[in-house]
Amino acid sequence: MISELTETLQQAIGNTPGVQIDVILTILVVTALWLARRILLRVALRKTDNVHARYRWRKTSAYLAFLAGAVVIVGIWFQGLGSLSTMIGLVSAGVVIALKDPLVNLAGWVFIVWRQPFSVGDRIQIGDVCGDVIDLRIFQFTLMEVGNWVHADQSTGRILHVPNGRVFTETTANYSRGFQYIWDEIGVLVTFESNWEKAKGILSEIVTRHAEHLSTQAERRVREASMKFMIFYSKLTPIVYTSVQDCGVMLTLRYLTEPQKRRGRMEAIWEDILRAFAEHDDIDFAYPTQRFYVNSREGKPGTVKAPPVAEQPRDPLGV
Repeated sequence: MISELTETLQQAIGNTPGVQIDVILTILVVTALWLARRILLRVALRKTDNVHARYRWRKTSAYLAFLAGAVVIVGIWFQGLGSLSTMIGLVSAGVVIALKDPLVNLAGWVFIVWRQPFSVGDRIQIGDVCGDVIDLRIFQFTLMEVGNWVHADQSTGRILHVPNGRVFTETTANYSRGFQYIWDEIGVLVTFESNWEKAKGILSEIVTRHAEHLSTQAERRVREASMKFMIFYSKLTPIVYTSVQDCGVMLTLRYLTEPQKRRGRMEAIWEDILRAFAEHDDIDFAYPTQRFYVNSREGKPGTVKAPPVAEQPRDPLGV
């Protein structure tokens, strides 16, 4: 068996004993690392059913095996060179030109692993792409896309592969870091004739019922995040703001929510608003309409102007 392997190697790469030994050692190193990783994963994965832990075991073991193999194999093949500078001089120029993009992506991977602007499970936006991070690799990371043609940050079902190098050229927004919540707003427009103060009270009660419990959790998250980021909020409880639009009074609900639960919480709040407003005859939703306004009949008393009195015709005979 060994003689056949030797003959095959001689035919493939020549009769140089040193090269044959290097090839055999390389094959042994790759095989040993592959077996070691398989055994390690089999032992480790039996002890946990956690999806995230199993994923981290697979990725970390692959990175370690690749790094160890690269170091050992480079040592095998380049041990005959006089110095490391000789090796770098032989390959650096061609590598930099031919592998510019892969090297940038590799540097991006090092940056992601070291600085951790995001990790698996985070929801991020990088450039015009938004999604949940589901995989990190040496040259690219993978997102489960959200948004695009689907509203309220819901998943589209598409998987996007993004080069790691984009972390150096694109703005990255992380929905899940900081204090792990985002602010959301719902605008409710009621007519000028509605009892807007009553409507505001109803909306305050509804948004407090749905989001008040998140304020305490968010305060703790803010304290934790303030040790790493300059994050400061003076008010984290839900609130309703009042403003005036062209066709009514705008009541804006502002509240905290988890990024992945934004649409569900918005739906629950809207359903409660619809049920509550249906019970009150003095509250109506406003929408763009055309209206004719007669100030003398509909204006406030202080703004109403009496129509001019028509002058009576005079009798030419004086009668």
